[in-house]
Amino acid sequence: MTTKPFHPPSRLLMGPGPSDVSPRVLQALASPMLGHLDPEFLRLMDAIQFQLRQVFQTENMLTLALPGTGSSGMEACVVNLLEPGDKVIVGVAGYFGERLAEVATRAGAKVVRIEAPWGEIVPEAAVIEAIRTESPAVVAMVHAETSTGVWQPVDRIALAARAAGALTVLDAVTSLGTIEVPVDEWGIDAAYSCSQKGLACPPGLSPVTFSERAVVAMAARRTPVSSVYLDMQKLARYWGPERVYHHTAPCSLFYALYEGLSIVLEEGLAARFARHRAHHAQLVTGLEHLGLRLLAPPAHQLPTLHAVRIPDGVDDLAVRRALLNDHGIEIGGGLGPLKGKIWRVGLMGEGSNTNHVLLLLAALRSVLDRLS
Repeated sequence: MTTKPFHPPSRLLMGPGPSDVSPRVLQALASPMLGHLDPEFLRLMDAIQFQLRQVFQTENMLTLALPGTGSSGMEACVVNLLEPGDKVIVGVAGYFGERLAEVATRAGAKVVRIEAPWGEIVPEAAVIEAIRTESPAVVAMVHAETSTGVWQPVDRIALAARAAGALTVLDAVTSLGTIEVPVDEWGIDAAYSCSQKGLACPPGLSPVTFSERAVVAMAARRTPVSSVYLDMQKLARYWGPERVYHHTAPCSLFYALYEGLSIVLEEGLAARFARHRAHHAQLVTGLEHLGLRLLAPPAHQLPTLHAVRIPDGVDDLAVRRALLNDHGIEIGGGLGPLKGKIWRVGLMGEGSNTNHVLLLLAALRSVLDRLS
C-alpha cells in the first residue's frame, strides 16, 4: 500500500488550545535529533530550567518540564504532595476544577470541594474559611479556568494556606506566559502549566515548579508516590547534577520549548501581559458590536480565553463548522453543562494579535448573518 504525504491545512487556531506557534518554533522542531543524555541536550535542559524560573517568577530549584500535556503536571502535583487519607481543599467552578478533584480522589485524598456556578469565581472567603476549619494538607485552585474563561483570584487564598501550614497547588495551564503568575510573591508551593497555550509551543510538555516547602514535604512522605513516571524525586535526579536516567525525553519538543520561552523573554513579561490585555479589550468590544457577551463577569474575564454566550436560536456546531470550513478559523465549544451554550475563543501567545481579532470578528459576522 502506498501512502500520500500529509499536508495539514493552514488554520487560525483560536480555540482553547493549541495556539498558533512562531516560525522560529517550527524551525526548532526540525533540528537534528540528540540523545536525551547527550551533554549538549543536558545543557539545553539547564537553559530551559533557567527560562522557566523567569516565566514562573520563582527561584525554585525544582522547576522543569514534564513530558505530557498540562494534565500530567496536574497529576504530578497531586500525587507527589498528597498521600492516602490527606485532606485537600479544591476550588471547583469548571471542568478543570472538577478534574483536580477527581485526580485527588483517585489519589486517595479526602476532598473538600468549595464550589461556585460555572462562569463565576470560587469565593475567596469560603475557601479561606474552609482552610481555617478543615486544616488541609493541600489547597488546590485553578487560576485560569479554561472551560469558563474565568480569572480566579488566588493570592489571599495562598497566604491563608501558608499561614495554616498547608501547601498551595495552582493550575496555571491557561495563564502562564500571558498574565501574572508570580509564584514566589504569592507563596505558591506547586504550579503547573502546558506548552501549547500561552507559551505558544506544540502540545506535549507540562512546565512545573515546586517550592522548597513542597520538596521537604515530598521527602517526608510516609508512602511511595503512586506514579513512577511522575515521581518528582526521581525526576529531580534526572534534571539535577546526577543526571540519573528516568525516561527518554522528547528532545524535539524541548527544542521547541526553548525557542518558545526565548520568544517570551525577548518580548518581556510586562509587555506580553499588556499585549494580551489590549487584544482582549479589542475582542470584547467587537463582540459587543455583534450583540455577543462573555460568560465571565468583567472583573474576572481572562484575556486569554473567552467564553462567548451563544445567542438563542443559533446552532453552536453549525457556526463552528462554518468558521472552520469557510474561513479556516478554529474556535472551541463548551464543556459539560456549557456544551452548546458557549463558544471558547482563545487569544494566546502568537495568537494574541490584532489580525486574529479582526479576522475572527469579520468571519463571525458573516457566518451569523448567513445562518440566522
